[in-house]
Amino acid sequence: MDSNIQDFIDTCNSDNTCNLTHTTSNLTTSASSSSPASTSITNTSSRYENQKRRDWNTFGQYLKNHRPPLSLSRCSGAHVLEFLRYLDQFGKTKVHTPICPFYGHPNPPAPCPCPLRQAWGSLDALIGRLRAAFEENGGKPEANPFGARAVRLYLREVRDLQSKARGISYEKKKRKRPPSQQQPMPLPHHHSLPPPGASATH
Repeated sequence: MDSNIQDFIDTCNSDNTCNLTHTTSNLTTSASSSSPASTSITNTSSRYENQKRRDWNTFGQYLKNHRPPLSLSRCSGAHVLEFLRYLDQFGKTKVHTPICPFYGHPNPPAPCPCPLRQAWGSLDALIGRLRAAFEENGGKPEANPFGARAVRLYLREVRDLQSKARGISYEKKKRKRPPSQQQPMPLPHHHSLPPPGASATH
């Protein structure tokens, strides 16, 4: 396996995102002369940009190693899915099968033979960075393979599968409506105080 991809795999999956912080030192030191607040922002930005560059180079290497080799212009959503499935073999997230006694258990009490996969959060963040990198490197938004419908559906399927298998909800909390929208109009016969300035007589 190519060392570039191996380095990428080695630094992935410490949680649900890819942490490549050890490669950012040469980028963040140049910002040391600025104020602390701007340095913090620059460090965060540099870390993201460095991750994105690393991911982009890794995908480019994957295309070169593809049989037959692929050019970026011929890359489609199907090739992106191949790349994501290829990364799965290096995953460190236990995904229980339906027949496993720990299926749906967020903290299994014992080991099991279920496969290790890339965490959904890692894949989702990776695709977001690659999608941005594609357009930054001259790709047209409408031809972006990382934004293909098949890729979005695959990520949703992985999220749902891992959510059920691991007993972890990835759903965002629904925002509550403002109270004024939830209260029905008061009925005329309700015994309530009249609004300020209203006449108390009928």
